[in-house]
Amino acid sequence: MTLPVKQLSDPVVRAFVTALNAHDEPGLLEVLTPDVTMSDDGSDRDVRPWLDREVFASRGHMDVVSEGGDGRALVADYRNDTWGSMRTKWAFTVEDGKISRFETGQA
Repeated sequence: MTLPVKQLSDPVVRAFVTALNAHDEPGLLEVLTPDVTMSDDGSDRDVRPWLDREVFASRGHMDVVSEGGDGRALVADYRNDTWGSMRTKWAFTVEDGKISRFETGQA
């Protein structure tokens, strides 16, 4: 069973997931700090090329299964046209109303 995105506790994380699922590139970039960092399976990645490859070009989508950490830690079934579907974990650092870091990887 998935958690409706509109019920996610943290408004910034909710905006990130909403924009990601809508493939709304400007909306997604709006919730990120200009110097946002990220990691995928424990390896730091360049955010913009990663988003282009893993989200926008491959039609990424998150179905949130659970949340914790005041809404800043998610477990989600993530799918895209490149990798198919997999269970993933996401952790977000929010500063001044924007995401300054996110970490994802297989759960």
